[in-house]
Formats: sequence, structure tokens, C-alpha cells
Amino acid sequence: MHFQFNHLLTVTFTLFAVIDALGSIPLFISIKEKSKGQFNARKISIISGIIMIGFLFVGQQFLDLMGLDIKSFALAGAIVLFLLGLEMTLGHEIFKGDNNPELGIIVPVAFPLIAGSATLTTIISLKAIYSQLEIIGGILLNLFFVYIVITSLRWFEKMLGPGGIIAVRKIFGVILLAIAVKIFSSNMGAFGS
Repeated sequence: MHFQFNHLLTVTFTLFAVIDALGSIPLFISIKEKSKGQFNARKISIISGIIMIGFLFVGQQFLDLMGLDIKSFALAGAIVLFLLGLEMTLGHEIFKGDNNPELGIIVPVAFPLIAGSATLTTIISLKAIYSQLEIIGGILLNLFFVYIVITSLRWFEKMLGPGGIIAVRKIFGVILLAIAVKIFSSNMGAFGS
């Protein structure tokens, strides 16, 4: 397979839809407030990139080695998203980061918000159709967009205001709960058979 620009665009837009950085803005704002200044856009983008590119090369082999399948991996990601949705909706802190606010950029920001089970599953699926170079290009373009979104959080906060941020956080918390339940239920069926 050789590099084709139209394939790069297809991969980029597919990952753009799955990562949904714009839809995650309320989550990013919520986690940023708890991180006490440790919410570094460059570090988040780099860690997410390492996870995604690493998964491109060794993800399936790693899951096979651990005796896991994609559905089990998706269920684990759904549980983390569910807990994050509860935290946003109810206002109770669940992700404490072991008294280290910097750990909050790994879980839940880098995984599962950016490089979550849906993103990683999509990357494995794309390998069957597109070249690794096209997929890496799509990942890098999306990470650049994630970086722009995260560095613009202060602007989004000013635009929404304190009351708007709280309202949007609660709404997106419920939406995140619904997404987690959908991921959980669609993958739970694999264990019944």
C-alpha cells in the first residue's frame, strides 16, 4: 500500500469524529479545574499520540498476549467514561490522581477521552484498509487539533461564563453516561454467547 492524500483525509476525518475533541471541551474544562495548573496541552497531546501510535503497531498483539479481546477493552473504557460522567453530573470527585494532579492528564484525559477504546479500536480497523503512514498522518493531524482545542480552553471558559460551564458540564455528564452505557451494552452481548 502506498500513501494517498485522499486516504489521509478519510483517516483524519474518521478519527476526528471518534476522538470528538470539540464535544470533550466541557470535560477538559472540568478536569483542568482539578489539575491545579498541571493541564499541559503539549504533554496531553504527546501521551495520547504515544498511546495511539503504539497501539497501531502492537495493540492487537498486546491484547492477544494479555488474553483480551477488543470488546473487553471497550468495556473497561466504558466503565472509566461512566465514572467520569458520574463525577461531572453529581459533582463528587472520583478521579483523585493519588494526590498528584499531573496524573489526571493520563487518566481520564489521554485515556479514555482522547485515545480511548473507540479510538484504539478504530485504529486497528483502519489498519485493514489504509497504510500505516496514512494512519500516523491522521493521528498527528488530530493531535494537532486536540492541542489547539486544549490551548483554547480559557477562551471557551470566558465565552460560557461560570454558570454556563456548570450547566454544560452537567449536560455533557449525562451524555457521557449515556455513551458509556451504550458502549457497555453493545459490547456486553459478546459475553452472553
